[in-house]
Amino acid sequence: MKETRLLMGMPITVEIVDNHAEKDDIEAVYEYFQHVDDVFSTYKKTSEISRINTGEVKLNQYSLEMKEILEKSEETKKETQGYFDISHNGSLDPSGLVKGWAILNAAELLKKRGFTNFYVEAGGDIQVAGHNAKREQWKVGIRNPFNREENVKVVSIGNRGIATSGTYIRGQHVFDPHSPAKPITEIVGITVIGPNVYEADRMATAALAMREKGVGFIAKLEEMEAYAIDDKGMAAFTPGFNKFVIQE
Repeated sequence: MKETRLLMGMPITVEIVDNHAEKDDIEAVYEYFQHVDDVFSTYKKTSEISRINTGEVKLNQYSLEMKEILEKSEETKKETQGYFDISHNGSLDPSGLVKGWAILNAAELLKKRGFTNFYVEAGGDIQVAGHNAKREQWKVGIRNPFNREENVKVVSIGNRGIATSGTYIRGQHVFDPHSPAKPITEIVGITVIGPNVYEADRMATAALAMREKGVGFIAKLEEMEAYAIDDKGMAAFTPGFNKFVIQE
């Protein structure tokens, strides 16, 4: 069973290979993503994060989810030497880890319903579990940022997450907190494979902000690999990345 819907301003796809999947199982995932959007969307004036930014919601009124995300954001800031920072121009925007966090939670929701073979994707960031319909590991393409109809690599992953941060689709949506006035142009895209999509997503965001230093940063992290493409079309990747590659 597979379905794609537009939510949170992006296509969200759920595929469950296990044959006991029902429509309600897919529906539960989309209801969860709708809830996340209602709480964390910086585009909705009624969301909790927007109301925090306008001062309408005070610190003692924050939801448990909001407190969790703000704590995770602060942890990530410390782990990345300040390159991950959700404060910008006096507002908070935790989008750089909310998506991965939400995808992972959606995957956990499916696991609690008894599923072991599925994937959840939101805007190109993916959590996989088990195997695909061919009883093989899931295959994920890494797009060429200069030709989005083409994959530069195809990787095979099982029970892991993969996330890409780049400027080639959404423009300059990630900033370098250490040089906020300088656009990130050196790296056009970096894909991170991690133990789960939450880890991959947050570290991909930080690595993009690090520009040319991002791949080296990921290389020092346990269970993490990265593949980056610069503005000249040249690739750089971590030493262990190629073990996932099945198609050049």
